[in-house]
Amino acid sequence: MSDFNQPMGGNEMPRFGGPATMMRLPAQDTAEGLDVAFVGIPMDIGTSNRPGTRLGPRQIRDESRMLRPYNMATRAAPFDSLQVADIGDVPINTFNLLKSVEIITEFYDRLLEHNCIPLTLGGEHTITLPILRAIAKRHGPVGLIHIDAHADVNDHMFGEPIAHGTPFRRAQEEGLLDAQRVVQIGLRGTGYSADDFDWCREQGFRVVTAEACWYRSLAPLMAEVREQMGDGPVYITFDIDGLDPSVAPGTGTVEMGGLTASQGLEIVRGAAGLNIVGGDLVEVSPPYDTSGNTALMGATLLYEMLCVLPGVMRRD
Repeated sequence: MSDFNQPMGGNEMPRFGGPATMMRLPAQDTAEGLDVAFVGIPMDIGTSNRPGTRLGPRQIRDESRMLRPYNMATRAAPFDSLQVADIGDVPINTFNLLKSVEIITEFYDRLLEHNCIPLTLGGEHTITLPILRAIAKRHGPVGLIHIDAHADVNDHMFGEPIAHGTPFRRAQEEGLLDAQRVVQIGLRGTGYSADDFDWCREQGFRVVTAEACWYRSLAPLMAEVREQMGDGPVYITFDIDGLDPSVAPGTGTVEMGGLTASQGLEIVRGAAGLNIVGGDLVEVSPPYDTSGNTALMGATLLYEMLCVLPGVMRRD
């Protein structure tokens, strides 16, 4: 018998049954004893267009029932390597965005006391700022691999400094990021000015637009990213709208011309070997994809993040 928690298998319980947890893993109330915790943040009060990401964690968990424990492409065996469980959702205040941001940081402060790596099911992209506040307290400024259609560096939205379009400007201003180790992949679409992405470049971020990714493998890019990130702590944040809406339509701010599903996999798999201290998958909005495919994309990418964490063995 393994000493580690295992996802419930499809031959012991039909995949449409069993616990409604990430990959049908055991649930527990805290991160005590865990190497990795899946956490949900059911929030959409910071969104600017289509709502619904408050329902994202629940549907991601539901669609994750399709995932099996071994990665057949990379041979990663995360559940033979790490103790993993689902610790449920952050109890946000759905009527108060700023209070919710405080609640999230306090929750992750407690989680990180257990030397546990959080993998977060969003929720919209506002959540990454309070998570990074907690992460930086423990690890210092982090490198960031940010996959998204949008840079999320607005100075404000409707006069508000915190919303889903502002987290990385605030994170940079607060010293949470190691700017020379930040890469943003998949940026695209229309803007309010021709220099909308230039603020990122001025900070030292590497900007890789979606157009620069068209018709090519991203494995060479990720080799460069690994060199850029070095041995320092790295956080991965994956906005599902980084993928093209042809494969992930269930999100709030859709932009055509995005990354393919296989490119999304290449990016996350290309982070193997880095000192990853956390990750999130955000902006899944179930009402805009009743098929569940967008949530399945999100669940799979979270599983792939688990597979590249430090300490995960690969079976020969």
